[in-house]
Amino acid sequence: MDARVSSGVFTSDHAPFLSNLQPRKFQTLRSISTLNNTENIHHFSNVSFHLCTAFSSRSHGFKQVVNISKGNSCEFELSTLTALSPLDGRYWGKVKDLAPYMSEFGLIYFRVLVEIKWLLMLSQIPEVIEVPSFSAEARSYLQGLIDGFSMDDALVVKKIEGVTNHDVKAVEYFLKQKCQSQPEIAKVLEFFHFACTSEDINNLAHALMLKEAMTEVMLPTMDKLIEAICKMAKANASISMLSRTHGQPASPTTLGKEMAIFAVRLSREMQEISRVKMMGKFAGAVGNYNAHLVAYPNVNWPQIAEEFVTSLGLAFNPYVTQIETHDYMANLYYAIIRFNNILIDFDRDIWGYISLGYFKQTTKAGEIGSSTMPHKVNPIDFENSEGNLGKANEDLTYLSMKLPISRWQRDLTDSTVLRNMGGGLGHSLLAYKSALQGIGKLQVNEARLSEDLNKAWEVLAEPIQTVMRRYGVPEPYEKLKELTRGRAVTKERIREFIEGLELPEEAKSDLMKLTPHSYVGAAIELAKMVDSAVNVINGSEVFETIR
Repeated sequence: MDARVSSGVFTSDHAPFLSNLQPRKFQTLRSISTLNNTENIHHFSNVSFHLCTAFSSRSHGFKQVVNISKGNSCEFELSTLTALSPLDGRYWGKVKDLAPYMSEFGLIYFRVLVEIKWLLMLSQIPEVIEVPSFSAEARSYLQGLIDGFSMDDALVVKKIEGVTNHDVKAVEYFLKQKCQSQPEIAKVLEFFHFACTSEDINNLAHALMLKEAMTEVMLPTMDKLIEAICKMAKANASISMLSRTHGQPASPTTLGKEMAIFAVRLSREMQEISRVKMMGKFAGAVGNYNAHLVAYPNVNWPQIAEEFVTSLGLAFNPYVTQIETHDYMANLYYAIIRFNNILIDFDRDIWGYISLGYFKQTTKAGEIGSSTMPHKVNPIDFENSEGNLGKANEDLTYLSMKLPISRWQRDLTDSTVLRNMGGGLGHSLLAYKSALQGIGKLQVNEARLSEDLNKAWEVLAEPIQTVMRRYGVPEPYEKLKELTRGRAVTKERIREFIEGLELPEEAKSDLMKLTPHSYVGAAIELAKMVDSAVNVINGSEVFETIR
């Protein structure tokens, strides 16, 4: 097929270089030990990456060839430039606060924590005489493994996993290696992972990951977003604005009151999110404590399991299969989706107000809005927020629908899906920060708001016909419809109409005082009271994160 366009501008004669592209090769050599530094670099060992892109001027098609060679001479370096996910690449700086909790490192860390806490729990059960109560020194040693867990430790676990091909077993072996030098613990090494199925460890680790990520990162950022919108509401409480229903002029409101609506809506959903209880199970291979009861039949294992799970700050789920049912996860994710949907509504409204000229955006020296139109200052922060909220909601929706479903006593489909929890939270966090950044650039254009109100005297038809109804004037709606619908309505026409009404002089005088700017009802008061409204929802001090 001939690739030339009809104008003859783009031909092989004009662009001969396009058919002579050479293969490009990206190779780096780096020791895996450098992963312990503070750079945002992830490594795959012994991998080379080849990219060949060829374009023939005689063909519309692109040919891409990717060869991954597992030679011993080089490795492929994963960095912010080569990451497949933009969360780990372009947007890393905005979402990295989630990494200690929602990453592979976070999962390994919480597995280590659960395994150690379980061994400590066993040492407190009198019937388990094989694990005597530990001395303060031994307990301190175990706690030190948790508190001092490092990237190097996580890499050791991954190295062990390379042999075992089992991630949880790798954690068990890691702990046994670490504790061989501690005399007391060395005697009871086989009680690491005692009577546990991998999911006993994993479900608690996942719950703790979510609990910490929500408490330390997500909820505080939601707080900041709501606080910023509340400030917008109060600062603009008295700035009148033409409403639009169905895209057409409607009864005026104030800019602040419209912002207050979003603050209250978001607060309500944040409260729902904060109420979700992260749950855990610890009941063995199929949820019946089978192995526990064979080994120690006189121990009340369900009670022990409940004490253990709740000691980690989680709610206990006694009725389970091999896995915790994940219903609480679905509840949490759906609540976040609702929060995100409200923020999408906010983003779109602000985008629209910017389009109308109601907001200006502050500019930053050196920034460019369009590659070809120098005048452009685009609402990119709100567009970025909206786009990431959509992506987050798709991810969270799938998690919510899939995770509560598992064949019989368990299938493995949830395992790989659970590894994607960070994506939904990451895109949400990025969206919240983008919206906050956009809010910080907004400047109200009062002149533009006033301009639209001055052109919309027809909005006073509503109060006039309502007062006419009160005083028994026949066919008030129909008379105002005849006056306003499809016709240009001016201040003079409205006042002339009022003068001709058979109304008490006081009522007529009040109507004559009305303008599109003043006809805002209780909007000003509603905007000013937004902090109180949010406070009632939270049941605590305004903007205090619920933990």
